[in-house]
Amino acid sequence: MNNRRLFRRVACLAAAAMVLTACGSSDGPAAETTEAGATEEASGLAGTDLSMWLMGDNASAFEELIAPFTEETGITVDVEAIPWDNVNERLTTAVASGEGPDVAQIGLSLLPTFVEAGALMDVSDLVGDHPALADDNFPSGVSADALNPDGGVHSFPWVSDTRVLFYRSDILGEAGFDEPPATWEEMHTVAQALSARGEDQYGYYIPQWDAPLPIAYTWQAGGDVINEAGEIELDTPAFHEAVDHYLAFHESGVVPTNGDFDQALGFITGTAPMLVSGPYLAGAIRDQAPELEGSWGVTTVPTHETGTSLFAGSNIGVWSGTEHADAAMALIAYLAEPETQLAWYEQVNELPAVSAALEQLKDGDDETVAVYAAQLEDARLLPLDPRWDAVGSEILDTLNAIALTGEDKDAALAELFASVDDQ
Repeated sequence: MNNRRLFRRVACLAAAAMVLTACGSSDGPAAETTEAGATEEASGLAGTDLSMWLMGDNASAFEELIAPFTEETGITVDVEAIPWDNVNERLTTAVASGEGPDVAQIGLSLLPTFVEAGALMDVSDLVGDHPALADDNFPSGVSADALNPDGGVHSFPWVSDTRVLFYRSDILGEAGFDEPPATWEEMHTVAQALSARGEDQYGYYIPQWDAPLPIAYTWQAGGDVINEAGEIELDTPAFHEAVDHYLAFHESGVVPTNGDFDQALGFITGTAPMLVSGPYLAGAIRDQAPELEGSWGVTTVPTHETGTSLFAGSNIGVWSGTEHADAAMALIAYLAEPETQLAWYEQVNELPAVSAALEQLKDGDDETVAVYAAQLEDARLLPLDPRWDAVGSEILDTLNAIALTGEDKDAALAELFASVDDQ
């Protein structure tokens, strides 16, 4: 396996920090917000026109969501939807030019890059004026300390996502299992039994593109990939245990090895009746196979030392250089109100990131959503380090080389550890 150089920086991002440092910023009109709730009129801010970048294709739904905010505060919001395929290019160009919106939605995977480049304003001095943005309103996995390891407050959770175990209860029942596996050991036992159903039948599915999965296994083994000094460290007992757990499914032949395997189709047909995935899979199952209603379910991920899963989603922040920081914060505070979060979930089926809203969903009638909400209570962010995407890809390349092409495990891991340590 060739050494893969990690942590390459996009040239324009290196220049971006200089551009943004020179830009400076203004907090706009000297005005105090009188927020008893995010919908109370923002004193002195009526007539402000904000620009906002929203990721995806939900601009119309978002405009409907914030209509009460505009009516109450007099702050208007010009919403531009940025297709997911263009997000990185648009944000990178904005960072390099210093010309961005007033408010931006940014996926958690991109957040550290744009914080480091200075694209998001540190609003530490403003957050205290907005009770809805208090740190204890959000799950511990996305606390201010977790999101801002180098200090400051640069963004706030907007929507959340996590990984849970999907399982075909009908197929498990036919194999003699009344409940889904709850531990690593049970997971292997059930997967082996399900793969014994016949040729081209599997017990579990591991996406070959799923870089966060081995990291989640490391957390479940009781460890981390960041040491106490804040450095990336992989050569640990927990990571080795995670690697063994990951590879064991391949070694026992219970997972498909073709790279184009369709997880939704595999689950619907029963070819691979267990996998760890996000809430989007539930939508695909319901749309493509409504006849399976009652024959599948979700549960929190199998545990080892812990049952920790991935906390994913996106945040919203104030763009550096804005002249309307107070109005931008008023909008973000409105979006963090539990009622707003639940309304957005009803409109577009994106999970809330506010604890009170998640609690309401957990106590609701939809058992699937209740599981997502419960899992988010034990979920963590991937390392918020601009270098992490490259490291995650290096880990995944190494595991795939071992599992799929027979590369020597010890040699491949040694090369991985040396490559990371050299950076």
